[in-house]
Amino acid sequence: MKVAKFGGSSVANAEQLRKVGNIIKSDPKRKFIVVSAPGKRFKNDTKVTDLLIQLGNAYHNQQNYEVFLVAILERFQEIINDLEIDLSLLSEIENNIKVALRVEGKPESKMDAIKAIGEDSSAKILSAYLNQNTISAQYMNPKDAGIFVSEEPGNAQILPESFELLYKLREKDHILVIPGFFGYSKTGKLVTFSRGGSDITGSIVAAGVKAEIYENFTDVDSVYSVNPNIVNNPKEITTLTYKEMRELSYAGFSVFHDEALIPAFREKIPVCIKNTNNPDAPGTFIIAEKEASEKCVVGIASDTGFCSLYVSKYLMNREVGFGRRLLNIFEDEGISFEHAPSGIDDMSVIFRVNNFTKDKEKIVVDRIKDELKVDTVSLHRDLAVIMVVGEGLVNTVGVAGKAASAFAKANVNIEMINQGSSEVSMMFGIKDTDIDAAIRSLYQTFFE
Repeated sequence: MKVAKFGGSSVANAEQLRKVGNIIKSDPKRKFIVVSAPGKRFKNDTKVTDLLIQLGNAYHNQQNYEVFLVAILERFQEIINDLEIDLSLLSEIENNIKVALRVEGKPESKMDAIKAIGEDSSAKILSAYLNQNTISAQYMNPKDAGIFVSEEPGNAQILPESFELLYKLREKDHILVIPGFFGYSKTGKLVTFSRGGSDITGSIVAAGVKAEIYENFTDVDSVYSVNPNIVNNPKEITTLTYKEMRELSYAGFSVFHDEALIPAFREKIPVCIKNTNNPDAPGTFIIAEKEASEKCVVGIASDTGFCSLYVSKYLMNREVGFGRRLLNIFEDEGISFEHAPSGIDDMSVIFRVNNFTKDKEKIVVDRIKDELKVDTVSLHRDLAVIMVVGEGLVNTVGVAGKAASAFAKANVNIEMINQGSSEVSMMFGIKDTDIDAAIRSLYQTFFE
């Protein structure tokens, strides 16, 4: 029994949905289907979810929202017409949008109801198309499926009792098509996961029904060892562990939402990333464990938008509680940190820039000076983070040396290193202007 999730590019138009139908039909084990909202049909297109957000914002601000409503309905009408489905479904979608706009309560709850229209409509369209083509399928609302979540608009967390309810779906005879991205609170409110949450729904369903495999269909044949926008024709990764994928997702690999693997990981369900446009390609498998290899580095990930706050104080290491008091300042100001490499007299705290505004910067710096009496405190912006990732990497001799040589060869200065805090990765901080040169040199060192 398999769970298959199809992303936005896989349901972007009628042509793609026909491919989805053929994929489902080709394997009778694909009993549970999770879908995203229609994505981009071409490079400069707009995703349906973005149109829905624009619609919700315009309605909330009492601006003209009709232009967005028309654009959304035209997208769905094009798909429905091309698939030759009963046009009454379009009227149902339009009515659902108008109902969502009238949802009472906080603006975030109304926006959740509006955003969920994309996935919900995709599921209804696919279900109708499958039945029209002699594939017995049923649309299933997440509430009826048993997907119950915490009441945190835009950041729902699955409730444990959902998994037992989902398991009962195994008794169904036909294919179930479930919209991704949202569930329901115990009080009956629709609540969405964080953006990209259809991956989370797919993983939750796979864990709940105890699937033999969770297939995640996207628009690439596999996960690549490095960003193909930086390195031409990079090597494909055939197998990853959950830990490796988590590290890669954190540092810029956009194939998976970084929370999505948690339910599957806990049930040790293998995940396979496959291409809707080339379904016969083997894809990339994500598994719980794999055998150690001499070539332990599987991928090199990178991301920009970081800053580093550097603190120095003589004999810091003898001052009991210094690190706790430093991090408490950030907690008080509602700032989460990413890394905290330290020495005997100094410590750096790494943040994402969007969590550390100019206003917060002044408050934090002033508090560090006043409360911790430090010798030096300085902030460095425009940082990029590069992660060299591989299971068993920390215990493999020579990896750090090779990485350092690669940076030197590219004439890139390493601003910071965080090695040893993770068993599967080494983190390097560099200036963001040097990121492409560094990545190419690292790729050449580890993969060529």
